[in-house]
Amino acid sequence: MIDWVQEARTLACALILNPAAYGHTSIALLDSLKSLEVPIVECHLSNPAAREDFRHKSYVALVARGVVAGFGVASYELAVDAAIRLASPAPAAD
Repeated sequence: MIDWVQEARTLACALILNPAAYGHTSIALLDSLKSLEVPIVECHLSNPAAREDFRHKSYVALVARGVVAGFGVASYELAVDAAIRLASPAPAAD
C-alpha cells in the first residue's frame, strides 16, 4: 500500500484510500501519506465510529481532506465525487 501511495506523488491528482485496519495501526502509512501534495479522501464501507473502540482513531484522517464512511459500496462513489471536486481548480470569481 505504501508503494502505491508513493506512486500517487507523481501520477495522481487525488487519492482515495480505504486503509482498512492499516488506518488504525500504521504510522508508516501516515508517513507516506504526508509526502503527498494531492487531496486525500479516506473511505470505509462501514462506519468505524460505530465499531470497536480501537477503530475510532484513524492515522489517515490526520492527513485526509475528508472521510466517507458507512454507506456500503456507495462510499466509493461518494469518495470519487469528493476527490473530483477537491482536485478540480476552483472556478474564477466574476
